[in-house]
Formats: sequence, structure tokens, C-alpha cells
Amino acid sequence: MNEAIHDTPLPGSTNLNTNLSMSSAIRVLLLGSLLDGPLHGYEVRRRLELWGADGCANVAYGSIYHGLAKMADEGLLEVVDEGTGDAARPRRRGRGGRTVYAVTEAGRAEFHRQALWYWRNIMPINDPFQVALIFMDRLDREELLLAMRARADLLRLTLRTMDHAWEHKRAGGAAPHIAENMKLAAEQLKVQLDWIEGALPRVERGELP
Repeated sequence: MNEAIHDTPLPGSTNLNTNLSMSSAIRVLLLGSLLDGPLHGYEVRRRLELWGADGCANVAYGSIYHGLAKMADEGLLEVVDEGTGDAARPRRRGRGGRTVYAVTEAGRAEFHRQALWYWRNIMPINDPFQVALIFMDRLDREELLLAMRARADLLRLTLRTMDHAWEHKRAGGAAPHIAENMKLAAEQLKVQLDWIEGALPRVERGELP
């Protein structure tokens, strides 16, 4: 489980005495996707894709249906009949299909609590690339240089792809603030690209690692 860097909340925040894992991020996404009305599992999935949720949480399709069913068991969601909107016992619980979920008042309160927690706490960004950095001295220089150049090329390609991805999401009806989330992700990649471009000459000169 990821832990916050500081237990002390930022100014103006509330100490909730809780550490939210990536699974908690998925819960927030699922609850948030239902704030505007009931949806079935596939509609939730499409909404998360429109938001680019895969960029901030490891949202596997199976975890969507499992998470919806689990939160229904916890009282954060309720299963409603698609035709009438009445509460109903699900026929295919946790397997998606046409089982329709609605957020309860308890679910809205949980969404609000956890969403604010993310604003008010600093979480570490866990990128496996940093593991590679720890062991960069274990690679031959030429092998390391090839790997760094290949990663730089991949980062440039990813950044170009993100520009096209936003145009696609905007055409699909994504709200403007979704673009801001994508811009933040792009800036993080640009920082990594800048580091690689600056480190390459140092590796070539034998100053690194």
C-alpha cells in the first residue's frame, strides 16, 4: 500500500488518519463515474476511458465489475432495475452485463472524503523506471546509452500520441479539465525526457553512472 509522504496534513486540510492505496483511487473513480446518474458496468468503463483514468490508476476491466459489486455490498452503491429505477436484486452481480448501479448518500460522502484526501496529501509517484536508475551502473556503457536513447525516443512518441489522444477525447465530449490532467501527465514525461537528454552526454563522457 502506498503511504503519504507526510502524516501531517497540509494547511487547511483534515487529518483522516488513513492511507489510500491505488485500489482506493479506483474506488473514487467508480464512485465519481456514477455521481450524475446510474450506469451499468460497460458505461462506467467507457466513461473512465473518456477521462483517461488509466493514466492515474491501474484500472483493469475486471476490477471495474468487481469494485462495483463490492461497493454495493458495502452500501456505497445500490443495484437498480434498469427499466424502473427501483432497487432490485442483481441477476448477474459483479459480472457487469446490464446490472445497473447507482451511488448512495453514503457513497457520495465517501467519494467527497477520499477526493479531498488526494488534494490535501502528497503521495509518492511509483515509477518502475526509477528502479532501473538505481541499477544503471550495472549496465555496460554502450548498453546503457542504447537504452537511454531508446527511452528518449519512446517518450517523444508518447508525448505526440497524447496530443492526438486529447483531440479524440474532446471530440467524444470530455470536459476541459480532463485536458489539464493530461497536460500534467505530459509535463511529468517532459521532465523525464529533459533529464535523459541532459544525462546522455554525462554518460558518454564517463561522468555517470
